[in-house]
Amino acid sequence: MSLTGKIVVILGAGRSGRAAAALALRERASVSVWDAAGSEAFVGMPEGISPHPHATAEQAIPCDLLVVSPGIDTYGPLVTAFARQAAEVIGEVELAARHFAGRIIAITGTNGKTTTTELVARILERVGLGGTACGNYGVPFSEVLLQANPPAVVALELSSFQLETIRSLHPVVAIWLNFAPDHLDRYPNVDAYFAAKLRIFENQCADDTAVVRAGESLPPLAARLVTFSTIDESADWFSDGQRIHERATMMLDMERNSGLRGLHNAENAMAALAACRALGIAPEIMRDALHGYAPPPHRCELIRTLDGVEYLNDSKATNLHALESALRSQTRPVVLLAGGKDKGLDYSSVLPLLRHKALACVTFGQIAAPLKILFAPAVTCHAAATLAEALSTARMLAPRGSTVLLSPGTSSFDQFSGYEQRGDTFRELVNQLR
Repeated sequence: MSLTGKIVVILGAGRSGRAAAALALRERASVSVWDAAGSEAFVGMPEGISPHPHATAEQAIPCDLLVVSPGIDTYGPLVTAFARQAAEVIGEVELAARHFAGRIIAITGTNGKTTTTELVARILERVGLGGTACGNYGVPFSEVLLQANPPAVVALELSSFQLETIRSLHPVVAIWLNFAPDHLDRYPNVDAYFAAKLRIFENQCADDTAVVRAGESLPPLAARLVTFSTIDESADWFSDGQRIHERATMMLDMERNSGLRGLHNAENAMAALAACRALGIAPEIMRDALHGYAPPPHRCELIRTLDGVEYLNDSKATNLHALESALRSQTRPVVLLAGGKDKGLDYSSVLPLLRHKALACVTFGQIAAPLKILFAPAVTCHAAATLAEALSTARMLAPRGSTVLLSPGTSSFDQFSGYEQRGDTFRELVNQLR
């Protein structure tokens, strides 16, 4: 797609918007960037781009192409107003895909995307295909295209927000890790969230591969289907939580060949291995690439063991499916720390796991009181105003041989800037315990 002489409007002055603007400028478009933030958000913007701080819906202008950053609500008034005057509306990921000559392994799911993306990237890098991690994790896809030598293959993590605005993006391998209700503070209903996620398969054909967790309720897919599971032994890939098999062939021993632990990470590893096998990468190369790998912070991260009690930081668990996965993977009795912003989710599905896995629960943050009421029939439950108070209570409740697990089950925006700050705060608090 040629952008020469086209009028391109970018909504969003963050890193994704800046990368899209730089790419459009390189492709000889006339580029302007609009953001509701003040002029400080535009500091360091590439030369040749027209900046528009304090943007409002009333300022919308006609354009050939409107590129929406994933952090901006596509249901909101700003996008609606600009879209009315745009010949076409896409996202930053779609813009990059139109100018990328290599192949794409795309990864989506409610949980596990980042770990899986990292695993795919490591394997691709080891085999010499580049494998840059980009999209919702790593660097913006457009930024990859601005490199002197873009990689032959990218590991592209895609959120539902990014998938909303694709048109022609075509992954040779699409990974669907799982699906559970989330982001209901942005989407009108669960069906809208599911439909956005499902678009990852939209442009695939019979020559492509879809790597899907067995048991997911998906419509018929055009691509060749490869399944993975920790439950169904008839899946193409199966793991008991330690050993990973492709059919009858043992492909990876997680404890010997990587730093990965737990059923949820077994699923992530199987998805990554299956995706790279679809490109013809040899098993020994994949095993070598994953040797010594440890998951990113905030994903069931062991902080320390104190007085026989493990303290795990799973702050990345910002929805119920992630919370359930973390609980399910524990082998020691759990004192759970859960809570944060009220996203309108129904937590009743967690109750059976709490009865089975938890000794006690301490709720905290905006949703502390209603969560305590809901969880109380299943487990001893206390409510706390802050994370620090919740940890103090949990320490008193946790006997030797148990695990204090921070797995909030919702977002952090009631008290923190993001799950990273929440997890970092928890880590600092745990390391201060004496």
